[in-house]
Amino acid sequence: MPGNERVSRLLKEIIQKPGNDACADCGAPDPSWGSCSLGVFICVQCSGIHRNIPNIGMKVKSLSLSRWEDQEVKFMAENGNELMKQKYEAFVPVYYYKPTHKDCQVLREQWIRAKYERKEFTGEGKKQTYEEGTRDGMLMKRGRDNGQFLNRRFVLSEREGTLKYFTKYDAKEPKAVIKVDSINAAFQPEKIGNPNGLQITYLKDYNTRNIFLYHDNGKEIVDWFNSIRAIQLHYLKVAFPGANDAELMPKLTRNFLKEGYMEKTGPRHTEGFKKRWFTLDHRRLMYYKDPLDAFAKGEAFLGHQDHGYRASPGLPAGTHCNGAWQHGITIVTPERSFLFTCETEVEQQDWLKHFNDVISIQMSPQEYSMEAMFRHKH
Repeated sequence: MPGNERVSRLLKEIIQKPGNDACADCGAPDPSWGSCSLGVFICVQCSGIHRNIPNIGMKVKSLSLSRWEDQEVKFMAENGNELMKQKYEAFVPVYYYKPTHKDCQVLREQWIRAKYERKEFTGEGKKQTYEEGTRDGMLMKRGRDNGQFLNRRFVLSEREGTLKYFTKYDAKEPKAVIKVDSINAAFQPEKIGNPNGLQITYLKDYNTRNIFLYHDNGKEIVDWFNSIRAIQLHYLKVAFPGANDAELMPKLTRNFLKEGYMEKTGPRHTEGFKKRWFTLDHRRLMYYKDPLDAFAKGEAFLGHQDHGYRASPGLPAGTHCNGAWQHGITIVTPERSFLFTCETEVEQQDWLKHFNDVISIQMSPQEYSMEAMFRHKH
């Protein structure tokens, strides 16, 4: 059909315009769908989220499979991703986490809803819930010993710089007081077994402690996440008065670089290899018996290569490897060597790439003091 060919040629031309070559919502390359109600080009995953939102989801079309009317093509040409970004993302707070195509469903869905359904960033002057400097509510928290999720009251305070949780709503004393500047928060739906699962990691007496949370309402858990980031940025600005936002942003919450199972042996290298769950959080490699353990069984610090840190494939000659896994990794630190094995060569190479990436990055003053703390502790 000549009409159809013309439309598809026009759409191809429009998608060449700057900004239209990546999904308007998650940045995935080569979007294959368009929203004729908003005038943006989006990827197949985000198109599914759009379709579930009343008012905006009515006219989501495939660029190659759907029938397009002339006025819809014209609308896409007149709008497009750059122009709509100026409208719907005009006032996104710097600390607000903008998800990418690698992020989980709840983060992407709430970002899309915040933009187009709630119009949170168009600058109509309403103060956002995550900007109030305090947050108080109930979240489901996994019990440290029994693994059951129970309703707990959480209170976040910018003034005190803390996140507290209470076992009962009216309890006078909190069960834990967590300093906001020691928190990392990362969405972990698969690990926690809930689409809205959030892992909070913090340092307690120089040990890493994990708590696992969720809320049935996606907006609620994402608002908690962005409230934590807002307060962290406030504290970083006080701690580093000369730094600009771009320098401070990477210090807010971060996704783990890699997680998964490896086998490890003990410090003498004569103990049997045991399967453990590993989490690489920038320079800290932690290991756990179970992915949902509250405390790491141990951790290693990965400093800079000029200071005697090295990661290489294989195990030292003569190592007795009794485990099921054969693909070895040796990490050398100034104090000791760590020996691991991976199930497959692909896993081994992926872990090695992450270790070497970290070891090749220059250390910050904060990381030097963390390294000193590790040496003191171990």
